[in-house]
Amino acid sequence: MRKSEIERNTTETQIKINLNLDGSGKNKINTSIAFFDHMLVLFSKHSMIDLDIKARGDTHIDDHHTVEDIGICLGDAIKEALGDKKGIFRYGNFSLPMDETLVDVALDISGRPFLIYNVGIEERYIKEFDISLIEEFMRALVNRLGLTLHVNLRYGSGAHHIIEAVFKGLAKALRQAVAVDSRSSDIPSSKGRID
Repeated sequence: MRKSEIERNTTETQIKINLNLDGSGKNKINTSIAFFDHMLVLFSKHSMIDLDIKARGDTHIDDHHTVEDIGICLGDAIKEALGDKKGIFRYGNFSLPMDETLVDVALDISGRPFLIYNVGIEERYIKEFDISLIEEFMRALVNRLGLTLHVNLRYGSGAHHIIEAVFKGLAKALRQAVAVDSRSSDIPSSKGRID
């Protein structure tokens, strides 16, 4: 089983993640940020990654440190669970429709962090949640996992649906990329390594 446990403690946040790449989408998420919890539950469910996240942070200041540090920890957890990356498909892409919204997500577990995040949203907040923090989460995830990630909003008008489509699209694309290819047990690179 491809599992990991990551713990990160700073003066700003305390985070613990247990992850199983070969799960069924079971999750227990508690970040103290309700909207973000909802997005992480969707991510777990649609990626089929079992995910247990406990996080406390200085949310009395704002949610930035907690959201970013969860991205750091989730990237570390996925990377650790992947091990040497032998036999994975490596690439994934998904077009996610959510009512009036369509989001395209394409990714490569390349070892080379790169983020394209073309998700323009007019609204700044969903309730008290600052929507700009989603890009910060994605950047932290990308940097720690070594992921090339392209997220493109083709169209959409509702902020909630747009962000939900981003997380579901990421989940579906990542599910493809981390899946084990029954036809190959090699590292999926002509270089013989991914880093």
